[in-house]
Amino acid sequence: MSEPEDHGPQEDRKPQSDEARSAFSPPSGLPRPPAAVAQAEDESQVTSEFALPEGFRAPEPQEAAGGAASSSSTTSAFTAPHTYSAREAPAAFTPPEGVPMIRLTQEAPWQDRMRTMLRMPVAERPTPEPSQKHDAEEGPAVPRVLDLTLRIGELLLAGGEGAEDVEAAMFAVCRSYGLDRCEPNVTFTLLNISYQPSLVDDPVSASRTVRRRGTDYTRLAAVFQLVDDISSPDVEVSLEEAYRRLAEIRRNRHPYPGWALTAANGLLAGSASVLVGGDVAVFFCAAIGAMLGDRLAWLAAGRGLPEFYQFLVAATPPAAVGVTLTLVHADLQASAVVTGGLFALLPGRALVAGVQDGLTGYYITAAARLLEVMYFFVGIVIGVLVILYVGVQLHAPLDPDVALTAVNRPVAQILASVALSLAFAVLLQQERSTVLAVAANGGVAGLVYGSMHYTGKISPVAATAVAAGLVGLFGQLLSRYQFASSLPYVTAAIGPLLPGSATYYGLLGIAQNNLDDGLLSLSRAVATALAIAIGVNLGSEVSRLFLRIPGASNASRRAAKRTRGF
Repeated sequence: MSEPEDHGPQEDRKPQSDEARSAFSPPSGLPRPPAAVAQAEDESQVTSEFALPEGFRAPEPQEAAGGAASSSSTTSAFTAPHTYSAREAPAAFTPPEGVPMIRLTQEAPWQDRMRTMLRMPVAERPTPEPSQKHDAEEGPAVPRVLDLTLRIGELLLAGGEGAEDVEAAMFAVCRSYGLDRCEPNVTFTLLNISYQPSLVDDPVSASRTVRRRGTDYTRLAAVFQLVDDISSPDVEVSLEEAYRRLAEIRRNRHPYPGWALTAANGLLAGSASVLVGGDVAVFFCAAIGAMLGDRLAWLAAGRGLPEFYQFLVAATPPAAVGVTLTLVHADLQASAVVTGGLFALLPGRALVAGVQDGLTGYYITAAARLLEVMYFFVGIVIGVLVILYVGVQLHAPLDPDVALTAVNRPVAQILASVALSLAFAVLLQQERSTVLAVAANGGVAGLVYGSMHYTGKISPVAATAVAAGLVGLFGQLLSRYQFASSLPYVTAAIGPLLPGSATYYGLLGIAQNNLDDGLLSLSRAVATALAIAIGVNLGSEVSRLFLRIPGASNASRRAAKRTRGF
């Protein structure tokens, strides 16, 4: 058995062929240049279409790789060619008009700066100096920073903050401690964040689940203040200090006791009954029904029942009080009593947050929030429908035609709007320093709606949208330069605009087997609710679009554009 011939490393890698020729050989019939003829005479010369042109000298492998490579070593497909020089490479992927410079001034609120960078691709984000300095050269421990970020995001998401604002806060915390290559991701119940030190290092990811939700805007404002201090270069907040402040925020008690919340619930229902035409007696009857419903809801919550059943039992006392007034033929407007009780139950906060998430591109979170709103609304519907059906069987003279009579009492209705927003702010556990500003914003909402609907004879849905837009605009102005969340200034102020009367008359029509009128009234309530949510979001976006911060460039809004479907 003969040994195979050794043709050397060149023959092992690529066998030669007698038919190999250059791709630039002229076709038959054309004269060949003298250089080509001389080259063809040499039978051992085999050319390739990848051959270097004459006069060009390629560097040796030792020169290209600093002497580390060998001419006989097999290179990888990802190795740069020998003729490539990164120092002398032309600028690739540069648009003709140049790359716009993103200027993020420190005068802008941190929400705007972080939102701008979140909407930019990772490769285009500027790399700022960390706001928090550290003695160690390697910086803080990455797992601890990610854990702190997730805990802050959990408090914000559980308090009802929008998904985009939660991501902006998480992004601000990470970048303040030097983790610039981080990507937060927020859904309705899950927070996730990943950090990749470089393109060659393994990413680090962490997640946290939100299992309990509670409305406490005082705690929400404290978390926003903590994020503001962390992202500010003028305030030094170490990781230990941030953890300590976060633990204090969690331990803080609510600013209002339980009896104050129950009284605020009654004030809210009574003010709402005045908005739809009730007098002083109706005010007290609606307040009593709402306070009874609040106590029943607290009892159901203490027994561990889900929120669906809490809304169901809370909706029955106001409806029962209204039906009882009708059965005893009291000279009171029973529909206003039931409507006032519904105002205290309608989930306006979750509706606004859900629509805001949908408009800003967080569709999974928006769908989950709107599904939560639907469950709450169904619980209210069942509770009220049961009582109304009992009233119809007892031949209570419930008249849905009362809805057609518009009540126009400007002074009383504006005062009722202010009182309703004040009570709503207490129910949301807001700071005492913000309650008066929120009450004034609610009075503006009632004034604008009444002027457009009662005086200008404009559609109630359109009037509601305009009033909600002004509420969102003023709420953003009140919170913008305080580096705080706009929710405390907006949520309570939309209380006078909630569709309580349309909801009641729709349920009454269904209870009386008048499905056409009932469904029509419920559809009007849904349209009004969507008008509130879209108006609030539009007002907030208008404030960010036109109210520029001195020194901020227009590139921030250009970077905020999203995909348009192509």
